[in-house]
Amino acid sequence: MTPRSNEDRSLAALIVPDLLELLEEHPESVGPQTEEMHPADLADVAEAMPEEALRAFFAALPRERAAEVLEYLDDDLRTQVLEELPIGEAAEIVAEMDPDERADALEELDEETADEILQELEPAEKAETERLLQYDPYTAGGLMTTEFVSVEETLTVEESLRAVRAMARGGRREAMYTIYTTDASGRLRGVLSLRELLAAPEGSRISEHAWSEVVSVLPDTPQEEVSQVTSNYDLVALPVVDTNRRMLGVVTVDDVIDVIQEEQTEDAQKFGGMEALEEPYMQVSLWQNVRKRGGWLAILAVGEMFTASAMTHYEDELGRVLLLSQFIPLVMSSGGNSGSQATSLIIRAMALGEVRLSDWWSVVVRELPAGILLGIMLGALAALRVTAWHVFGFYDYGPYHASLALTIGFTLVGIVTIGSLTGSMLPFILKRFGFDPASASAPFVATLVDVSAISLYFSMAYLMLSGKLL
Repeated sequence: MTPRSNEDRSLAALIVPDLLELLEEHPESVGPQTEEMHPADLADVAEAMPEEALRAFFAALPRERAAEVLEYLDDDLRTQVLEELPIGEAAEIVAEMDPDERADALEELDEETADEILQELEPAEKAETERLLQYDPYTAGGLMTTEFVSVEETLTVEESLRAVRAMARGGRREAMYTIYTTDASGRLRGVLSLRELLAAPEGSRISEHAWSEVVSVLPDTPQEEVSQVTSNYDLVALPVVDTNRRMLGVVTVDDVIDVIQEEQTEDAQKFGGMEALEEPYMQVSLWQNVRKRGGWLAILAVGEMFTASAMTHYEDELGRVLLLSQFIPLVMSSGGNSGSQATSLIIRAMALGEVRLSDWWSVVVRELPAGILLGIMLGALAALRVTAWHVFGFYDYGPYHASLALTIGFTLVGIVTIGSLTGSMLPFILKRFGFDPASASAPFVATLVDVSAISLYFSMAYLMLSGKLL
C-alpha cells in the first residue's frame, strides 16, 4: 500500500466532522453519501477518525465497499478494526476482499482471531485463503491473487468472449486486462490482452492470437525477482505457475509497485547504516528505533576504534610533525567517499540484475583503473593546494613542502583506489555468505577504509619524509 501524502490526509480530516455527525444521526446514509469517493480517499478519512468511531463507520458501509476501504487502510489500523468487529461481521467483510489482500489481512491478525474468521468463510473461500497463507509473504506465492482470467486454448474467439463476460459478471477479477490460455489440464499455454481478444476476427480460435512465449515465475520466487521480471518485460500481470506450468495465480503491477517501494525503502535505510524498519517511521516505537539503529552504530564505533589504534601507532610521528594532522580529514574522507560511491553503484547494479556474483572479477577490472584515475585527480588537486598555499604565503610548510605535497598526493592515489576496490567488493562478499548486499552501507565502508587511510598516510609519510621532517 502506497503511503498517502499529507495533503490527502488534510483534506480527509476536513470531511471527518460531517461524517461523524452523519454516523450519529443517519448511519444508513453513510454508504450513499460516500459512494463516489475512491476507496483510497475513504481510507484516509477512516485514518483521520477517532478510533472509537471506526467500528460504527465500517458497520455502516456496504460489505463490498468496506472491503475495498480496508484494502487501502494502514495495516495496523486494519488489524485493529477487524479485531474489534464481531467475528461474523469481520468475516463478511474479509470475504469480499481480493484473495491476496484477504490473506495479508488475516496474516496480520493474532492466530486465534484469524482462525475464527476463517471458519466463518465459505468453504471455497476458506480453502483458497488457507492455500495463499501457506506461501511466504515475500515470494510470488505470497503476492499473487487467484482472481485471474483464463480460457481453454481450443475455444473460438466468440466462446472466449462469452467466457470472459461470464467471469466478469460473476464477481471481482483483479486482472481482467490480461487473458491467459490453458490446455485441458490447466497448464499455461499463451497470453493476450483484452484488447487483442476484442480485435480478433470472429470464427478463429483464441490460440491463433495468443503469445506462446509467456514469462512466468514459480510461487517460491523472491519478491525482488518478481519485481525485476515485471519491470524487464513491461508486464501488468505476471503469472505464477507450479513446476508443471499449471496456473496458480498472477502478481499484478500494483503489488509490484508496493514491493519496489518497500525494497527501495529498506535499501535506503541500510545505506544509512541501520537495520530496515518494518513499519512506517512515525509508527515505530522508541525501543524499535533504538534497537534498529544501535547495533550498527556499535559495530561502526568498534571499527572507528581501530582507526584510533592506527593513529596511536603513529603518535610519535604525528607529535613531531603537526603538519600531517592538517590533512587527516582529507585523506580519510576521500577514501570513504570513493568507497561509498563504489558500493552504491554495485548494490544498485545487483538490484537491477546488471551485476551477478560471478561478475566480481569484471568489476575489479573496471574499478581498479577508475580508482587510480580518481586518486590521481584528487592527489594532484591536494598537491597543488599545498604548493599554492606555500608559494603564495598562506602557510609556510618549510623547505620540504614539495615532499609533503607528494606524500599527500601519493596517499590519495592509494587510498581512493583502496576505497573503490573495498566498496565494490564488499557487496559481493556479503552476498556470497548469504547476507543482504545493502548491508554494505556507506558508513560501514567508510569505517573500514578509515583504518587503511590512516595506516597508508603515515606509512607514506614515514617513507618520504623520514630524515627530513620526521
